[in-house]
Amino acid sequence: MQPLTIGGVTPLTSTDYPGHLSAVMFCQGCAWRCGYCHNAHLIPRKAETVVSWPWVKQFLERRRGLLDAVVFSGGEPTLQGGLLDAVKETRALGYKVALHTGGPYPRRLDKLLPYLDWVGMDIKADFENYDATTGVPGSGIKALESAHRVIASGVDCEFRTTVHPALISKERLLALAKTLSGIGVKNYVLQEFRPTGCVNAELAAVNTAGYVDEELCHAIRPMFESFAVRRG
Repeated sequence: MQPLTIGGVTPLTSTDYPGHLSAVMFCQGCAWRCGYCHNAHLIPRKAETVVSWPWVKQFLERRRGLLDAVVFSGGEPTLQGGLLDAVKETRALGYKVALHTGGPYPRRLDKLLPYLDWVGMDIKADFENYDATTGVPGSGIKALESAHRVIASGVDCEFRTTVHPALISKERLLALAKTLSGIGVKNYVLQEFRPTGCVNAELAAVNTAGYVDEELCHAIRPMFESFAVRRG
């Protein structure tokens, strides 16, 4: 097994995989540089403080019967070559497995999907303007391809977009919702920007309260079987 670099662990949560008591493994490293990221310490591929996979396995063995699932989050989990083996080993311990991803590596994601019980896919912006948010050329093409693969797999999933008025206008957000609905997304969530952990001082200083208003929600809600707003 290739080593899996874990930058942190949340031992118990009920929100990262809705409806399940889970532990979260925060994988170190991300290919994108989103300005609003609240886990900026996980962006570098290397970090001074990491948790070894053998330690994680021992932790999960002790928690069997107490936890329902394990969530691989980040950073970007699919950046690491050891993720597939880690997912398989986690399932062998009897856990359900969930993944949080932005979809920068569609082919790697495709190999993971048969072993996943749930995917939370972060859609950063309308696909035509992705690069402005991620800082990486061509990222929108990768994210859209990954979205198609998640939907085609039939795995339970949630698509969500973190909303900041400096990064996406309401008009572009509405256009994005139409695109996602058109490709078959059923469950969509808007997440209000949280300044906690954000290293971009300009973005963190903006008061985003009320930006996702009822008029916008009223326009988006009918497009999906399930729609929600997660407030900061």
